[in-house]
Amino acid sequence: MTDATTRAATLLRDHRQSIDRLDAILVYTLGERFKHTQAVGKLKAEHDLPPSDPDREAGQIARLEELAQQADLDPEFAKSFLQFIIQEVIQHHKKHQE
Repeated sequence: MTDATTRAATLLRDHRQSIDRLDAILVYTLGERFKHTQAVGKLKAEHDLPPSDPDREAGQIARLEELAQQADLDPEFAKSFLQFIIQEVIQHHKKHQE
């Protein structure tokens, strides 16, 4: 193995370790987020509120698109990701109302 190949292998390993840590952060962050959205769903069900809030969702999407631009992340990807999460949350909220 050449020095360049060894350095590349080390860099690859380091990047993968960082990716693994970030994946864990994402999973735990989503878990925490869903704990809060579950509480919101229960609260909405208890007070007969609708499972979705289109104004809130639109505001969150706009906020996330701006954050994505600041983070040098494709805003369309961020928007799609948040819409996916919102749809999952709405499904949870609907279950609480049943």
